[in-house]
Amino acid sequence: MKELIQVINSFQELDLDTETAIEKYFIVEKFRKNELIIQQGKICKKIYFIKSGAVRRFSFENGLEITKWIYTDNQFVTSLSSFFEQKPSFESFQTCEDTILYSLAYSDEQILLDYPLFLKFHIKQLRLYLSKINEFHHLFRVMNANEKYLFLLDSFPQIIIKAKLKHIASLIGVSQETLSRIRASISLHYIK
Repeated sequence: MKELIQVINSFQELDLDTETAIEKYFIVEKFRKNELIIQQGKICKKIYFIKSGAVRRFSFENGLEITKWIYTDNQFVTSLSSFFEQKPSFESFQTCEDTILYSLAYSDEQILLDYPLFLKFHIKQLRLYLSKINEFHHLFRVMNANEKYLFLLDSFPQIIIKAKLKHIASLIGVSQETLSRIRASISLHYIK
């Protein structure tokens, strides 16, 4: 639980009462590789924090499975609109490897929001998250596939290490063959 408390403290310094409440309401859950933790069409009832492992967010578009993002250690994961509005999710979340998560049920989140320091953390974290999503979508949209892969390699190396090649290819919008060529050209560039 110390990883979770450290991340929260990096946004908002907590007092002992708030830390104790967080430790009470967040529950450790273990998932095997390829397990769905949030399923499209169902209401997301939890928010998760990744202690160790990786989780892939994906949806189906025109019959194709499209990877939207891959989350790794020390990141929060949930289907935002489904969790916050308690409506069916339009996306699924699946573990990429054996994964340990701390989960917080929707009803328990409502209790924690009564703690002023947790509420401050929640607001700060959401503001940063929404800002980063906005920035990411702006940047990622104008990048070509090679630039997207380099961006992931530089900014999110854990994704490159933990995710399957087909999921990385889907994330940057290319075939696995094209991704292999990109990886080969980058390797040659770094060797020179």
